[in-house]
Amino acid sequence: QVQLVESGGGLVQPGGSLRLSCTAPEFTLDLHAIGWFRQAPGKEREGVSCINSVDHMPYTYYADSVKGRFTISRDKSKNTVYLQMNSLEPEDTAVYVCATAWGCGYGQIQPSDFAFWGQGTQVTVSS
Repeated sequence: QVQLVESGGGLVQPGGSLRLSCTAPEFTLDLHAIGWFRQAPGKEREGVSCINSVDHMPYTYYADSVKGRFTISRDKSKNTVYLQMNSLEPEDTAVYVCATAWGCGYGQIQPSDFAFWGQGTQVTVSS
């Protein structure tokens, strides 16, 4: 069983920034695409971003709602994938979850393509 652990969530004012981390204590993230999803109360799960594995063609995906504000990246030395979130808006409030897949594919990422999931970290954007 693959265990993914997210951290970095919290309460931030509109316009602020947070950096989320996704790591796996006993699993090498480099060989897997990592996606970030979010789910707000009463809303469907939304694919936010994805980064391909290191042995695939370099590729990142961003939902239109976060493009230009969020950046996904890897730190191989720390076995961690980050989601840097800038210019946060109240609409970004949700539980953010990372998940693994063989690849990001092209276009909107779908939860059904992702195999292992973390428990999530809460992000609240409010004044």
